[in-house]
Amino acid sequence: MRRVLVTGARGFIGRNLMTALTRRDDLEVEGFDVGDPLGGLTAALADAEVVYHLAGVNRPEDPGEFETGNAGFTGELCGLMTAAGVRPTVVFASSMQAELDNPYGASKLAAEGVLEDWARSGGGAVAIFRLPNVFGKWGRPEYNSVTATFCYNTAHGLPLRVDDPSSPLRLVYVGDVVAAFVALLDVPVTGVERPAVSPVIDTTVGELAERIRTLHALQHAADAPDLSSHFGRALHSTYLSYLEPEDLSFPFALHSDERGDLAELVRQPGAGQIFFSRTHPGVTRGNHYHDTKVERFIVLAGEGVVRLRRVDCDEVEEYAVSGAAPRAVIIPPGTTHSIENVGSDEMLTLFWADEVFDPDRPDTYFEPVLREGGER
Repeated sequence: MRRVLVTGARGFIGRNLMTALTRRDDLEVEGFDVGDPLGGLTAALADAEVVYHLAGVNRPEDPGEFETGNAGFTGELCGLMTAAGVRPTVVFASSMQAELDNPYGASKLAAEGVLEDWARSGGGAVAIFRLPNVFGKWGRPEYNSVTATFCYNTAHGLPLRVDDPSSPLRLVYVGDVVAAFVALLDVPVTGVERPAVSPVIDTTVGELAERIRTLHALQHAADAPDLSSHFGRALHSTYLSYLEPEDLSFPFALHSDERGDLAELVRQPGAGQIFFSRTHPGVTRGNHYHDTKVERFIVLAGEGVVRLRRVDCDEVEEYAVSGAAPRAVIIPPGTTHSIENVGSDEMLTLFWADEVFDPDRPDTYFEPVLREGGER
C-alpha cells in the first residue's frame, strides 16, 4: 500500500481529490487541513510517498495572511520533511497569479521557490501546477471562483455582478485537475517539473454568465442544454451541483387527449443517452455515483423511491416516484443514488444520461446510498 497525504483536504480541490484517491484500493490516504493538530501532519509525513500540497489562503481579511498561509506554511511543510528525513514527491497547486504582481500571486511564487530550494537541497521531487481558475462541483461561492459564485447565485435567484462582460477568463475543470494529479502516481517525477492541466478553456466573464443563465432556464425543461463540448458538459455538471434538494425534482407537463398522456423527457438530438429498465418488486438498482456524468430518472409505471446522498455527506434525500404522476429526479455529480421498487407490480423506469456509455471510461463508482445502520 502506498501512503498519500493531502494538505487542504477539506478545500474545493482537496475534496474532489480525496474522493478520487480514496476509491483506489492500492493507497492509504490521509488528509490535513486548517485546524488539524500539527502533530498529525508530522506523523503523516513520516511515511508518505506522495504529498499533494493544496493548502493555502485565497481570500484573507488581512492581506498579510497570504504570505503566512501560502509561502509560510509551505516552508513549515518543507521543514517538517527535512527534520523527518523523508523525501516524498510533492505535487503543489500553485496559481497562474504567480505570474502577476499582486499579494496572492507573490505568495504563491514564494511558495514555489521554497519547494524548489527544498528539492534542490536534497529533498524529494516536486511537480508545480500553475492553475488558472478552477471550477467544478463543491466550490465555495464568493471564495473559490467566479464560476462557483455565478452558479450558486443563479441557482438561488440572486443577481450576478458582471462589471466587464468582455473581461477574459481562463478556466480548467476540477475533474481534469484531479485526473492530472492522480496520473502522477503512476509517472515518476524527477527534480522540479512544471506539468500542466488540459484542456484550458478561454472564455469571458460575460459568456460564462450567459451560459449559466441558459442552464438555469433549461434545468426544468425538456430541452437539454448544448453538451457538444467538454466545457458545456463540465459547466452543466457544475451548475447542477449547486441546486437545492427541492430543485432536483420537478413535475412534467402532461399532454393529454383521448389516446392518453405524453410527456417529453429530453430533446437534444445527438447528445446523451436514453434507456429504460424493468425492476421486480423489492429490488433496488444503482448504489453508485459519477464524478461528472449527470442523469435523470422517471418512473413510467409502478411505485418507487429514489434516494440520493452526496458522497462527502451523510444526509440522504428521498423522492417518491410513481407512474401515476410522473416526475423527473436529477442526479447531480458526486451523488450516490439508488432506485427501489416499493410497489407490488413491476416498475418501468426511463433513464437519461448526458453521455453515451463508454466501457473504457464508465465514470461509475460503487457506493451504497444507505450507510450501514443508516436511516432509510
